[in-house]
This record gives sequence, C-alpha cells and structure tokens, in this order.
Amino acid sequence: MLKTDSRTPYTRDSERRPPRIILLREIPGDTPIHRLWAGTKLVAVAGLSVVLSYYPSWAALGLATCLLLSAGLIARIPKGALPRPPFWFWIVIAVTGGLASISGGSPHLTIAGATLGFGGLDAYVRFVSVGIVLLLAAAMVGWTTPLGEIAPAVARLMSPLRRVRVPVDEFAVAVALCVRSLPLLVGELRVLLAARKLRPPPPPRQDRSGLERWLEELIDVLVAALSVSVRRAGELSEAITARGGTGLIAAETVKPGTRDLLAILTVAAVCAGAALVP
Repeated sequence: MLKTDSRTPYTRDSERRPPRIILLREIPGDTPIHRLWAGTKLVAVAGLSVVLSYYPSWAALGLATCLLLSAGLIARIPKGALPRPPFWFWIVIAVTGGLASISGGSPHLTIAGATLGFGGLDAYVRFVSVGIVLLLAAAMVGWTTPLGEIAPAVARLMSPLRRVRVPVDEFAVAVALCVRSLPLLVGELRVLLAARKLRPPPPPRQDRSGLERWLEELIDVLVAALSVSVRRAGELSEAITARGGTGLIAAETVKPGTRDLLAILTVAAVCAGAALVP
C-alpha cells in the first residue's frame, strides 16, 4: 500500500512563510507579563539598554537573552510573532561581518602558517547581538502591552519633571500618537507600494536614464505618502477632538503593584549580574 502525504499543497506552501516584520502588534493574553504595568516594562528595557551599552560582554548578552526567553515563555509568545527579515538582510550581515573580520586584533588564529586576527569579527558579532537583544526587548513590550497604556506610563514616569515646568502631559501625548501612528504608517506604505506595482509602467523615454526614472518613481511615492499622512493626521485630530481632547490620552488607568516590584527586582538583578560578571 502506497503512503501518501497527508499534507495538502496549501499546508506545505503555508509553512514557507514570506519575510515580514510586524511592529507594535499586541498578542492578547492573560499572563503575568501581560498584567505588568507598562511603565515597568519600559524601565526594564531602558535598564537593559544602558547595561548592554556599557558592558556588551558575552556573559551580559547571555543573561539578557535568558531573561527575554523566560519572559517569552511566561507570556506564551508564539513563534509566528517573531520578525522574519528578508534574505538580503542576512546577506548584508554576512558581508559586513566579513569586512569587520579584516580589521584583525586578538584573538588570533594560525591557519596554514598565516596568523589571522578575529578581534574585529568578535566585536561585530557582539554589536549585532546587542542590537537583536534590544530589538526583541522592545518587541516584548509591544507584544504584551496595549498601546493605550504607554502614554499614561510615560506621564507617570516623568511626573517628577513637572516641578521644573516640563510639559510632561504634552510629551506623553506626543509619544502615544507616534506609537499609535507607526503601524498605520507602515500599513499605508504597503498599500501605496502595492498600488504602485499594479499601475502600468510609463512609456520609455529616450531622453531619461534609468536613474532619472527611478528618482521620478521615488518622488511620486514620497508625495503620495505625504498626502496620505496629512489625511490620516486630520482624521486622527478629529477623532481626538470628538473624544474629549488630548487630556484623555494620558489619563492613567492601570497602576503598578506588587508583581511590578518583583519584576523590577528581577531585572535589576540581571543588570547587576551583567555588569559584574567578567
């Protein structure tokens, strides 16, 4: 009896997921990470950023990675939420890594009588690893935090600056609008690029080179993106006015609790270990 593949062509094609990077999309859930205050997560990301910037050692990267993996398992983040960069991104990483390895430096490796220095490659790999860890930490905030809680958290964290007459509420509103508008802008750009591909190509002109035609298409896309952004901004301002103004955007709805204190202590212990471990 012949064995047939139970998977349909649709299933096999769906396993080959296309490259895609999704920004600031919340994954619904009721886990301890989801129930944390948004300000706690922002402070944790800021602490990891400072520590890894000053102590980008492999031990520090290992501790930060273990912390993020533990948070991802607790928050039940699926594998499909991870960003999938395009193939050319990895080519650029490989080429730049090869160029960085030419700089030499300790450690040295002798191959066929020739001494090669891999210090530049080690520094480059650590630099890329720090960037990936920090991006995943920021993505963890987006996966587990509603966008509406970011502005109140920023306003509460910056509340001591009100004593020196810093416009904290206005700054929090600006941050909230930028965070909420970024996914909209990415979606509009995808629609514009898709519409651009569906348009018939213009008739070729002998008096223009390929670079001039490419610049003309780029200008058309930029002008369309600006017009769409202005239209979106007008609609957003009308919606904010209809809902009572910008004061409600920074209104606090969730306050920190005991679990936030435990989370901050855990992150502080990881940061201290990353700074102290040689």
